[in-house]
Amino acid sequence: MKRKILCVIGTRPEAIKMAPVILALKQEPWVNVRILATAQHRQMLDQVTDFFDIDPDIDLNAMSPNQTLTTLTARLLLKLDDVLQTEKPDAVLVQGDTTTVMTVALICFYQHILIGHIEAGLRTWDIQNPFPEEANRAIAGKLAHWHFAPTEGARRNLLKEGVLDSEIIVTGNTVIDALLMSVAKDLELSVPVSPAKRLILVTSHRRENFGEPLRNICRALRTLAENNHAAHFLYPVHPNPNVKDVAHEFLAGLPNFTLCEPMDYAPFVAAMKRSYIILTDSGGVQEEAPAIGKPTLVLRDETERPEAVEQGVVKLVGPNYKRIVTETQRLLDDESSYKAMARGISPYGDGRAAERIVKTLREHFT
Repeated sequence: MKRKILCVIGTRPEAIKMAPVILALKQEPWVNVRILATAQHRQMLDQVTDFFDIDPDIDLNAMSPNQTLTTLTARLLLKLDDVLQTEKPDAVLVQGDTTTVMTVALICFYQHILIGHIEAGLRTWDIQNPFPEEANRAIAGKLAHWHFAPTEGARRNLLKEGVLDSEIIVTGNTVIDALLMSVAKDLELSVPVSPAKRLILVTSHRRENFGEPLRNICRALRTLAENNHAAHFLYPVHPNPNVKDVAHEFLAGLPNFTLCEPMDYAPFVAAMKRSYIILTDSGGVQEEAPAIGKPTLVLRDETERPEAVEQGVVKLVGPNYKRIVTETQRLLDDESSYKAMARGISPYGDGRAAERIVKTLREHFT
């Protein structure tokens, strides 16, 4: 009898990182793979599932405009309870640290369903930063049966919290699997950028940066754009008004600055490949950019992905005006500083993480 495994995705990063696992599971004769989309982020999720050709079997369509965390959590708990009682999977896989992950883990615990947590063990040890992700992943980590840790550092974090070593499998990060699958394709950048200009790619959308931190980031970006006419800045802007309104207030109208709608995954990978420097508060981009040799400045004060910082290919600058301007300008002006960060080091995996996850599940169920 085939085992049923339910793979849950809610946001674009979850879909990107879950896709290699779903595709690998679909090659296994012993498993019936089911895909559940909570659609915590609707449009940004859909374009990833289309790119990887992973059509959800169940879609909760949970997104609503300007939803609060309380409303989203309550809605997901009620909907997921019904779905899991109907589906009765042998195991559920979740990825990362979103509200989707936390609520799925809780319902699986209530219904005594085995749960595998992909990208387990990331910690800042500050429950408020990043908010609410640090709490989400800690809760999921408390309830998971399999902890698929991306690095040895993540494994040590889990051991520190009392997780049994036998329940931790160091796999690498599936985001590298997805990236290597994608960069091998002939991808087109959807935004016109002069080939003569250095491209500086920006992503900033985290809840913790809403308000004055994002205003500081945008002030710094404006200064950099005004001082570096030979560079072109590209910022795909998240549709949340807390992000969009501030970005347009500070950056709209600059001749060497393009503000665009959120990019589909394929064009975004093309933008990363084309970029000279990346400034980001995204977790996934911190993992992807070093693997393709792109110096990355992280617009956060802390990161749960310290490995690339320790290797010197990622640097924390925070939402700090002076540090953003200084460190970006250094990379633009100092070739030795640039080369020191552009070394193509990938501390987050070798592209075989999904293979290791599937092997663990196969050994358990067969």
